[in-house]
Amino acid sequence: MTRHVLTDAQWAVIEPFCLGKTTDPGQTGRDPRLFLEAVLWIVRTGAQWRELPVEFGKWNSVFKRFRRWVKADAFYNMFRTLAADADFEYAMIDGSIVKVHRSGQGAKGGLRARP
Repeated sequence: MTRHVLTDAQWAVIEPFCLGKTTDPGQTGRDPRLFLEAVLWIVRTGAQWRELPVEFGKWNSVFKRFRRWVKADAFYNMFRTLAADADFEYAMIDGSIVKVHRSGQGAKGGLRARP
């Protein structure tokens, strides 16, 4: 089994928005965390659904479940909740990669009137 991408703290925040909880009526999926790991694997690798590793389950079943979650706006609700409490863990601005345009550095040019 591959290692999990989601930490337990992240899963605790996301879990209430998952479809198919034991309290929901009707048939539920086996493991919503494994399903989310499969979706994150697809997003991270950019692979096609047919290339999903067998350890996540049958690719077609995972894809059909993904489509049901999309239609029910489950991912949208998760994103809204996670975006409300953004920690910017991976956001970094460094002066070595940010360049200022010539006109912003005081170089010749700008908004002066020229003869």
